[in-house]
Amino acid sequence: MTFAAECLQGQAILITGGLGAIGKVVVTKLLAHAARVAVNDVLPEEAAEKWMKAAGFASERCVYVQADVTTAPGAQALVERTVQSFGRLDAALCHAGMTHSAPILDYGEEDWDRIMRVNLKSAFLVAQAAARAMLARGTQGKIIFTSSWVQDTPWPDITPYNVSKSGMKMLMRGMARELAGKGIRVNSIAPGIVAVGMAKRQWDTEPDYRRRAEKAIPLGYMQPPESVAEAFLFLCSHASDYMTGATLVVDGGCSLYPMD
Repeated sequence: MTFAAECLQGQAILITGGLGAIGKVVVTKLLAHAARVAVNDVLPEEAAEKWMKAAGFASERCVYVQADVTTAPGAQALVERTVQSFGRLDAALCHAGMTHSAPILDYGEEDWDRIMRVNLKSAFLVAQAAARAMLARGTQGKIIFTSSWVQDTPWPDITPYNVSKSGMKMLMRGMARELAGKGIRVNSIAPGIVAVGMAKRQWDTEPDYRRRAEKAIPLGYMQPPESVAEAFLFLCSHASDYMTGATLVVDGGCSLYPMD
């Protein structure tokens, strides 16, 4: 175990997109290190709680909050439920996101709007609501965004996704600058090509994609989702207390050089 098992003892953490492929691994890691976690997603409550029970999530330290965080009322409801459940909010993990692959000339307006709404708008709304709650209670908390290596190095056929993550980088830096004097740290994590979801399906089924992806990863293999969870663990822990306005790049070297 990289960190002490009790390193997040007493912390109350919320995560959006917590039942996605990477989110589930992050929640498991946080709970294993003694955190209390409010898991947000759009799954119906009964289905979500059934999955969480099967996964062995500690019910006394983990609650599910179904909310549409692409709206201000949804983001506010998530933050309020977290505080009601645990009495405080120490860290907000703005993790919810999506992608859609298509050449930029074929990208539709609705697809663009959906990417920006899910990836960027929801992150802003949750981060804002979380910061307000922290300030109201005098908590020197942390806000952590899930960005991507493509915030700086564009990947073909997902240009709107690249844009959303580039925008998130400036959102993170702007919030970090404004909130530093209030004791709130704001950082982001930039994973690489993670071996789950659409990337894994394309890796397994599309030879052209796999050749391009293999070339893009200097370490030579797809990123384990556990490495993303470890990065979240670090940024939630006291080990990162002197960090703000930073992107923790955990991408196997993808961002070391531009694509062909």
